[in-house]
Amino acid sequence: MSDISIPYHLAIPTVISAVGLLFILTNRKRLFKTDRWIWTCIGLTLTIYFLVVGTATYYDIYYQVDLNSYDLDKDGFFGTTEQTEAQKAAMNRLTSDTGRNFSMITGAIIAIMISGLTYVSGLLFQRIKSDRSTI
Repeated sequence: MSDISIPYHLAIPTVISAVGLLFILTNRKRLFKTDRWIWTCIGLTLTIYFLVVGTATYYDIYYQVDLNSYDLDKDGFFGTTEQTEAQKAAMNRLTSDTGRNFSMITGAIIAIMISGLTYVSGLLFQRIKSDRSTI
C-alpha cells in the first residue's frame, strides 16, 4: 500500500471548525455581550461538527495505517502471500465506508439541528425567566 494520505475533504473542515471554535473562545467576553445565545449555539455547532468530522478523519487515517501494516515488503501492492482474511477485512473497512466520507455533510446537518433546538429553547427559557421577573 502507499503512504498515508490525509483525507483533505475531512481534514480541512476539521481545521476550520477548530479555528472558529478557538476564535469564539478567545473573544468570548466581547462576543457574548451582544447576543449570548447566538454565540453559544455557534460554538455548540462548531464543537459538534469538529467532533463528528474529526472522528471521521481519525478513523480514516487509522484504517490506512492498519491496512499498511499488512504490506510486508512495503512495495505498495499486496502479493498473494500478503492477502489474508485480515488484510481483506482491513481493505474493506477502508474502502467501503461512505458514512465516513459524507460525515462533513451529515455532521453539518446534525450540528445545525442540535444547535437550532438549543437556540430556540434558550430563547424560550430567557423569555419565561424575564416574564417571571416582571410579575
